Amino acid sequence: MSPAAIVTDSASDLAPARAAELGITVVPLLVSFGDQEFQAGVQLSAEEFWGRMTAPDAPFPKTAAASPVAFRDAYEGAFAGGADSVVCITVAASLSGTFKSATLGREMLPEREIHVVDSDTAAFGEALLAILARDLAEAGRSGAEIAAEVKDRAPDVEAIVCLDTLEYLRRGGRISGAQAVIGTLLSVKPIIAIHNGKVDKIDQVRTRGKARERAIEFVTSRPIERLAIFHSMSPDLAEFRDEVIARAGTVAAGAVETAIIGPSIGPHLGPGALGAAMLYRKA
Repeated sequence: MSPAAIVTDSASDLAPARAAELGITVVPLLVSFGDQEFQAGVQLSAEEFWGRMTAPDAPFPKTAAASPVAFRDAYEGAFAGGADSVVCITVAASLSGTFKSATLGREMLPEREIHVVDSDTAAFGEALLAILARDLAEAGRSGAEIAAEVKDRAPDVEAIVCLDTLEYLRRGGRISGAQAVIGTLLSVKPIIAIHNGKVDKIDQVRTRGKARERAIEFVTSRPIERLAIFHSMSPDLAEFRDEVIARAGTVAAGAVETAIIGPSIGPHLGPGALGAAMLYRKA
């Protein structure tokens, strides 16, 4: 067992079974439908979330950061399991209050070595950094060394996502109602990038096929070190995944993670989203 334990949050979309396999602790964020609140990935799986999300007349879900106590409990669990230090990698502080909660949780255990790192990204981009941290821990690196390496590599992570509709960007306040209506009438398919703590619309095209092709161009524009494909119940997942791997040419198919977008990120992207997260090679 490595002396450094790795903790992340559910905005990473790291599935519970995969996290357990890797030995990474995932602190669940909160998602609510009306007056019903759930811990993402614990009380509500990704599949259950999308069932609720797409049900007729379902209330629009809201998300909230986990509490500082939830992070403190995760840290204490890691130390109880034999860890000498903890490295916690969170969703971008610019996108969520989770980083603040993780930091406050650390302050509740002042005598312990706990490093909280802002991933500056979300979804499986965050997970790629958590998995990198886990690999460094398995190699015997100290908590301080792991935290420094993750901070250094965070700018090399980017996520590219094709959205099936502009509606969820509108509900999240990122575009106006008028823009959403016009986009819907024109069947516009937006493509967004999550990088350096920002979510930017980088292109929009008229069909899903063209959006997928354009996204692949963005994804494979640089040599890739680690790769993950993620989606929200997308029918063209396999085709997209195979084409990205083939064009990237630097990552073996067996090393590519595939994940369903979960309750922490799903409300902002909507059903039918399809994307990739990349840890690009250093220049």
